[in-house]
Amino acid sequence: MSKLVECVPNFSEGCRPEVIAAITEEVKKVAGVSLLNVNSDASHNRTVVTFIGEPQAAKLAAFNACAKAAELIDMEQHQGEHPRVGATDVIPFIPVSDITMEECVQLANELGQEIAEKLNIPVYLYEAAAKTPARVKLPDVRKGEYEGLKKAISSPERHPDYGPAQMHPTAGATVVGARQFLIAYNINLSTSDVNIAKKIANSIREVKGGYKYCRAMGVMIEDRNMAQVTINMVDYTGTPLHRVFETVKSEADRYGVSVIGSEIVGMVPLQALVDTAEFYLRLEGFERKQVLEENLR
Repeated sequence: MSKLVECVPNFSEGCRPEVIAAITEEVKKVAGVSLLNVNSDASHNRTVVTFIGEPQAAKLAAFNACAKAAELIDMEQHQGEHPRVGATDVIPFIPVSDITMEECVQLANELGQEIAEKLNIPVYLYEAAAKTPARVKLPDVRKGEYEGLKKAISSPERHPDYGPAQMHPTAGATVVGARQFLIAYNINLSTSDVNIAKKIANSIREVKGGYKYCRAMGVMIEDRNMAQVTINMVDYTGTPLHRVFETVKSEADRYGVSVIGSEIVGMVPLQALVDTAEFYLRLEGFERKQVLEENLR
């Protein structure tokens, strides 16, 4: 079996389809890479792209997409609900088959150095690729977001791992790393009070004493006049989706609001959905091999 890596770059553009198409076209051009999903959100003003391929091909596709984003996205004009530090905000590599996390870390370092040298964009490394404990978690790296990092990047403790200690004038900075599979999961509430969403997010996020592997925050979805709990599940096997969902529902009840829906951004492992179905259907003795499509592949 050939080595396969997944790459999930996030771009700070979710409103202009022509820009999104130009960026994803750079991925499609690379032989040995398959584009799996493109998910854009206008309120977050963000697009999550998922592709899979051989390591060097995936690295090339990520670089080309990053270069195109730097050309077309001006962070001085960017506004959106989601935290971000640059036109290409984050590029994680995830091992899929016949490849180790250590190899993905090496890939992240190679890409980070190339982005810094060829595009003059400062690059920070995170998760398994982080060079210091303070940069393992993405929220810590993005502290202050684009506007705050512009001022802080000159401080020694905020110097990038690669590239100049100053932001690119329009593309900002980029975070590159290697990690396990992450599920981006949003839960929408029947209220326009974003403070309720923030309180609920604090009740489930790991750093506030909530669920391990759960990172969350409350945001406002302007075009729907709706508050949202936006969540990153960094290990769905350690904390399953249904447990977080039920807790959000329970917390929402405390504030007199309800959950009106939820959404998964990008790709999701089948096992995460099987685990959820098993919980809600109270299945006994269910096995993944009972899924029809698993037997047809």
